[in-house]
Amino acid sequence: MGRAEERRARQRGGRRAAPKRRRSSQAGGKSGIRRLFTWKKILGTFLGLCLLGIGAFIVLYMMIDIPEGNADAKLQSNVYKYSDGSVMTRDGDVNREIVDLAKVPKKVQRTFVAAENKTFYKDSGVDLKGTARGILNTLSGKGAQGGSTITQQYVKNYYLSQEQTVSRKLKEMVISLKLDREKSKDYILAGYINTSYYGRGAYGIQAAAQAYYRVDAEDLSVEQGAYLAALLQAPSQYDWASASDTGKKLVQQRWNYVLDNMVEEGWLTQSERSAMQFPVPKDPKPSPGLGGQKGYLVEAANAQLARQLVAEGSADDYKDALSLVKRGGWTITLNIERKKQAELEKSVKDQLTSKLDPKERKVDANVQAGAVSVNPKTGAIVAMYGGVDYFKHYTNNATRADYQPASTFKPVILAAAIDKGAETQSGRPITANTIYDGTSERPVVDHGTEVGFAPENEDDQNYGPITVQTAMNKSVNSVFAQMGVDVGMKNVLDTAGDLGMDTEKLQAVPAQTLGSMGASPLQMAGVYATLDNHGKKVTPALIKSVEHISRTVTLPKPVGEQVVSREAADTVTSVLTGVVDDGTARTSVRDNPLRNGQKVAGKTGTSDNNKSAWFTGYTPDLVTSVGLFGEDAKTHVQTTLTGATGRLPGKGRVNGGGFPAQIWAAYTFGVQSEVSEFDLETDQGAAVQPTVTATPSETPTTEEPSETPTTEEPSETPTTQEPSETPTTEEPTETPSQTPTTSATPSGTPSQTPQNPFDRFTQGSQ
Repeated sequence: MGRAEERRARQRGGRRAAPKRRRSSQAGGKSGIRRLFTWKKILGTFLGLCLLGIGAFIVLYMMIDIPEGNADAKLQSNVYKYSDGSVMTRDGDVNREIVDLAKVPKKVQRTFVAAENKTFYKDSGVDLKGTARGILNTLSGKGAQGGSTITQQYVKNYYLSQEQTVSRKLKEMVISLKLDREKSKDYILAGYINTSYYGRGAYGIQAAAQAYYRVDAEDLSVEQGAYLAALLQAPSQYDWASASDTGKKLVQQRWNYVLDNMVEEGWLTQSERSAMQFPVPKDPKPSPGLGGQKGYLVEAANAQLARQLVAEGSADDYKDALSLVKRGGWTITLNIERKKQAELEKSVKDQLTSKLDPKERKVDANVQAGAVSVNPKTGAIVAMYGGVDYFKHYTNNATRADYQPASTFKPVILAAAIDKGAETQSGRPITANTIYDGTSERPVVDHGTEVGFAPENEDDQNYGPITVQTAMNKSVNSVFAQMGVDVGMKNVLDTAGDLGMDTEKLQAVPAQTLGSMGASPLQMAGVYATLDNHGKKVTPALIKSVEHISRTVTLPKPVGEQVVSREAADTVTSVLTGVVDDGTARTSVRDNPLRNGQKVAGKTGTSDNNKSAWFTGYTPDLVTSVGLFGEDAKTHVQTTLTGATGRLPGKGRVNGGGFPAQIWAAYTFGVQSEVSEFDLETDQGAAVQPTVTATPSETPTTEEPSETPTTEEPSETPTTQEPSETPTTEEPTETPSQTPTTSATPSGTPSQTPQNPFDRFTQGSQ
């Protein structure tokens, strides 16, 4: 541009126009942005992202399967109850007992739906808004937020973990959708209420019902169910026992919220709702453990259940069955009666353990007690004492079978004799009035041949010719050793097995007549319960019933068939009343001021070297076997009881008629409700007729029998004479005739008694 033109331009406006090229460039930029962000492109991008998300979700849905449940979420405890249904204890790492939804009242079920997810019965298992909000909160670091459905919460509890990650939430959503399609709403709701944590260490509604209200889930009221449902939002903050004033106010508000929702959904009427009051929970109590007697009871119950699982074919062997029991989930109701259990424990303490002083006497540390009490009509074990404390002495003294039952075995020999119709070697039937030679260390003879067994009576006392009744009263070893051979030791052991003893591996030798095998108080209680039950087999049962969510167990009947005749059983019972009224148990039992005329039968026993002492006795309604065992506190080997509680050594034996009978009497007479009498079908024994009593002497004299037979000079082969119907007591020779069981006039010149080759079995037993 020339100067003239510039001048003219200034004159026209003072400015020169902007170059067109520059204006064209600016306009072109604006149109480019518009072209990049058109509504079509934005919509297309959004739809693309949606399709991509849907595709990704479809892939996730196809890839993610419903997994196995969490091992921790499956853990349960076993629950053990007394016969009246009250909880005795629980055993397991997690306090959870899964219950079938059908056992939870319908309105209680709906309290949880009203609290957590009113649309539960209509939705597809997922709350999309709540899940999206949860994902956003997780990404932004705000932590967990509410909004999940019951299905999602169950999936989180049972299939996944509690971690707050996007991947876990996506898995939760996918599994919830699948679970809702594959399972019923009841299945999901049952899983939810059984896996949720309610505070107080309680997992699942059953444990929570017990923890807060001391009832089972099936007995919860709607008000109580609403509290438990409200509790799930904040178990620690809403636990009434520990909640602050604010916490109590909040949980009451939520409780009202739950019930109001139920009215809104038509699950409660307004009148029902208006009548409801807040159910204040009970104070928490310590979780029941296994201390004291509970551990013994749990162990014994587990053992019985495991044996039954093997018998039913639910497990290959006992080990596998016991493992199955300990996995949890069992509700086991025992036959144990609370009152009788408490009274048995008190009797042991009052009569024995309170008198032991291990610091003063070393032997006192070695005294162990065990006892089992059985209802003979039902076979139910109503009380059991396993030891001073499960955590101090793990071996259950009530079920251990490693100590000799001693003379408590003698009634088995008599039962076999009468049941088998056995005769003495001279051909006379064995009855309560049959006369035997009661000389201590008299050799046992089998049809003229000495069998090499000559047991010593207690304190080496000689009784002379005495009746079976008196021999039972005085617990005369020599008489029952000979009787065992007369009956046949195989027959004796067969009868013992029929009555409930473990005789499979025992040898049929005369030494067994002293009770030299092993037996437990449980076994002996079963033997005597069968006698008390008139010969019908009683197998003591600790378990009353068993429940499991996925298994059914059928328990055998404790009372079975007739195993010995009623006459045999009732005769033994009749004879055993003499032991109490005129024998080794009279001081502790007959003269007990609490007896009040109660009819009692029983037998004492004191084993070789005083390693065990027993009293097993019964009334018409209750059989109890009490055993004391000497066990070294450190090495656990068997040791003597002699000298325990300060008794002088030597004569200071702990006899069956002492502490065991005292424990028995204090317990039995303490729980008896009324005096009862035996219904016996027999004409033998102390219960129906007087007995002939023999007085022991060191130098016996010879008395003439009632028919006054003549006395003959002894010969190398002595003759055998039959006793009169009411025989008198005579003194035998030290070496009996070839048929010593029926001789009323023994030979006059004794011979030397051969050395006894069974010395370890011949310690006097009472």
